[in-house]
Amino acid sequence: MKALVTGSTDGIGFATAEKLAAKGYFVLLHGRNEKRCDEAAEKIKSKNPGAILDFIAADLSELKKVEAASEIILKKHPDLNILINNAGVFFSDREITEDGFESTFQINYLSHVLLTLNLTNALIKQGRGRIINVSSMTHAWAKLDFENLNGEKHYSGEEAYAVSKLCNIMFTYKLSRVIAGSGVTVNALHPGVINTKLLSKGWGIGGAPVSAGSETSVYLAASEEVENITGKYFVDKKPAASSKISYDKELQEELWNLTLKMLNVKKFPF
Repeated sequence: MKALVTGSTDGIGFATAEKLAAKGYFVLLHGRNEKRCDEAAEKIKSKNPGAILDFIAADLSELKKVEAASEIILKKHPDLNILINNAGVFFSDREITEDGFESTFQINYLSHVLLTLNLTNALIKQGRGRIINVSSMTHAWAKLDFENLNGEKHYSGEEAYAVSKLCNIMFTYKLSRVIAGSGVTVNALHPGVINTKLLSKGWGIGGAPVSAGSETSVYLAASEEVENITGKYFVDKKPAASSKISYDKELQEELWNLTLKMLNVKKFPF
C-alpha cells in the first residue's frame, strides 16, 4: 500500500508517516522544500531502517506548485492508494497568496481540494483507496459566509482557521457522494488537542503528544474496520457528529461549485 501524507516533515503529519512506514507502507512524504523532506526521511529511516519512502516538495500557498506536484505524483506513483490531507497553517494576520486567496483558506482547504481532485482518478483506478482529511473540532465554531472566505469583510486568525476546517468536512461529505461506489472512501477527522506549533501559535496552549494526534489518521488509513465506511467524521477513532451546518447539502453544493470555480476546474469527475 502506498500513502501520501501532506505536511509530513513535522508534527502530526510526521508521526502519521512514521507509523505507516513502520507498518510497511510505502510512504510519500510532503513538505515545503526538499531539505525538510530529506531530514524527515532520515529521521524515519533512523528508527525504521527498512522504511520505503519517497517525497514530494511543494508549497501549498502556490496553486501552480500543487499542479506540478500532482503531475509528478501521477507519473512516479500512479499506484497511490491513500491520500492524507494533513498539512495546516494558522495566520494571526490576513495574508493574500499570489493566487489572490487568503493564505489559511488556500493552504488548509483550496490546495488540498486541488490535490485531491487531481489524484482521485488514480485512486479509483486502483479499485480501492482512501482519502482522509484532517479537520479540527474548531470547525464547530465556524459560520460559512461565502462573501468572507478570503477575509474580505473582516479577518480573525481563529475564525479563518475554523472556516477552513469546516470547509474540509463539507468537501469530505460532498466528495464521498460524488465518487460513491468507486471503491474510494472519503472521511474527515479531528486529531485531538495536540501539542503542535500551530496550536501554540494560534491558541497559546499545549496538548497531547503528536503521536496521539496521529492515531485516528493511521486508523482511517490502515484499519480493515473502516474499509467500506465513507462520508464520516471521526474523533478518537470513532464516528462522531460534526457541526449542524456541515451537513447542509445545499451549502455543500454551493461551496463545491464555488471551489471548482476558484480552482478553474470545469467539472468533476473528469
